[in-house]
Amino acid sequence: MTASDDQADVEKVLSGEVSAFEGIVRRWQGPLINLAYRFCYDRGRAEEMAQEAFLRAYRGLRQWRKDAAFSTWLFSLATNFYCSELRRSVPTVALDDVTEPIDSRACVGRLEDQNRDEVIRRAVLNLPAKYRDVLILFYFHGRSVEAAARSLGLPEGTIKARLSRGREILRGKLSLLLGSLLKEG
Repeated sequence: MTASDDQADVEKVLSGEVSAFEGIVRRWQGPLINLAYRFCYDRGRAEEMAQEAFLRAYRGLRQWRKDAAFSTWLFSLATNFYCSELRRSVPTVALDDVTEPIDSRACVGRLEDQNRDEVIRRAVLNLPAKYRDVLILFYFHGRSVEAAARSLGLPEGTIKARLSRGREILRGKLSLLLGSLLKEG
């Protein structure tokens, strides 16, 4: 996978050789599906989201300015689409409305690691979008602060601030939801 392969395929597509887009899809299909999966945790939905991201990329190829790598542009486009798709389709429940278990020992007894991870994932998904998007990119997809900033079109300082504030909000909410599980983990 090289940037020159991407550029050559884009130029072919823009000159009318539509089949050249297949090379782009072949190179980036796995990474885009994996990125989508980090947002929705559903393989089928991730594949559908990646397919839609490729469609949007195809339609917007002329918008790639070539001042950054094609992959950066593609991931930024996909990340923005995945974030908006998630906001549109995930029912939100205010974390303040979630009550603390009456007996936190009973909760601890029922929550296994997988369930705890699900509670954490849901807590992240219920954060305000500006914190949720940054946390998903940074923690669930392993993007650096710099890469997350490029994907979201924000300054790195803003990403750092949102990471910090998002973690702070999560700590407060999760301590109520998980009780002593966080102390044990």
